[in-house]
Amino acid sequence: MTSPEQQGWQRLEAALREDVASTSQDGLRFVGHGLQRPECVLTHASGAVYVSDRRGGVLCLRHGGQQQLIGTSNLLPNGISLERDGAFLVANLGPDGGVWRIDAEGRAAPWLLEVDKRPLGGVNFVARDHADRVWICISATDSSDRYPLEDATGYIVLCDAAGARVVAEGLHYTNECRVSADGTHLYVNETFGRRLARFPIGADGGLGAREIVSEFEAGDFPDGLTLDAHGGAWVICVGSNRVYRVGADGERRLVIDDADEATVQQLEKAFIERSLDRPMLSAARGKRLKNITSLAFGGPDLQTAYMGCLAGDALATFRSPVAGLRPPHWDWGRA
Repeated sequence: MTSPEQQGWQRLEAALREDVASTSQDGLRFVGHGLQRPECVLTHASGAVYVSDRRGGVLCLRHGGQQQLIGTSNLLPNGISLERDGAFLVANLGPDGGVWRIDAEGRAAPWLLEVDKRPLGGVNFVARDHADRVWICISATDSSDRYPLEDATGYIVLCDAAGARVVAEGLHYTNECRVSADGTHLYVNETFGRRLARFPIGADGGLGAREIVSEFEAGDFPDGLTLDAHGGAWVICVGSNRVYRVGADGERRLVIDDADEATVQQLEKAFIERSLDRPMLSAARGKRLKNITSLAFGGPDLQTAYMGCLAGDALATFRSPVAGLRPPHWDWGRA
């Protein structure tokens, strides 16, 4: 007999094969309008959805279609993290780099610009975990539009009660990271290493030896990462517009495949020839999706998936057969 969860996967996979204009309850839908580079998405118990915004702030989407831009600045927000007081930590990919804080009134101020006298440069991602630690991902020491495809210079910074320090180096383009539900491991995507890795977390917050959880094939560049309540890791691949779920048992399921084959072949050719750069990857589109980069679970049951992207002006959503892991900020700050 097919379990309810298996039935849910079958409904989802069938619905996602339909046209984007389908009226199917289980298919892709879109929320928001006029969004500007909504690369990262956060959800909240209130029903609010927050996205990074090219104008240097964070955009809030509320029920009923209301939208509010919180702050404008010279920052280029990538990853964002909600704080207890309603402020946001922002990973800045702009020239000034670093992690910045945008307060509830929209004012931006530097939060962390260097570690051990090392300037952070362009920062890809920032997240606060259930233990109140902040994890910061720097993709590469070269933060220009030229990707360092052969150099593993990415690193991870931990900020906790003991201060800020580098806890992992030698990553092949560090992207999003997440701490497991039990707090024992840090999962991280290495975009141009084409793998999902994890590190055991020590009592002092230090990281142990890297373990490879899953590796990806031609055309896939793992970018966004989130975890579900069943121990699964969801990996969003920029460029190919594919979403995978890697189960706790290591089984990998292709949840969404919206790849435009010609685009994927072009990206793969450039990657092999070592000519792939940021403008080329950013310009990629799927058949329906606009270069998805992240995923967050929301809604009352944490089973509505919202996908951030580089090129769309709305968020694609779908209903997941499994609930997401409750984020640390779920009932913090803003309501």
